[in-house]
Amino acid sequence: MTDSNALDPEDRKIVTLARSARARNGVPEGAAVRDETGRTYVAGTVALESLQLSALRTAVATAVASGAKSLEAAAVVTEAEGVSAEDRAAVRDLGGPETPVLVAGPDGVVRVTVPAG
Repeated sequence: MTDSNALDPEDRKIVTLARSARARNGVPEGAAVRDETGRTYVAGTVALESLQLSALRTAVATAVASGAKSLEAAAVVTEAEGVSAEDRAAVRDLGGPETPVLVAGPDGVVRVTVPAG
């Protein structure tokens, strides 16, 4: 586990935003990504009959749709232990293999940071 106080303030911000999205929308996951300009994009799990997207893939799609050229970092708040290969691939496609993905529990404590690649 990573001490949340030891996180860079910008990383702490995206974890907080991801946690808020999860709670506000009552969804299994919340996610936030930060682009190359410092803008953040926040999303929750999409669970429609015809469309299923994880929170992280939704946040990446929102960033792309908003014109982001790359990602500096990503965060997901989930009860799961990690993130799927598909989620990491979405982050990697926009941010590169070294882009950190912070995985936090519902309490906001970062359990692990993994590279997108």
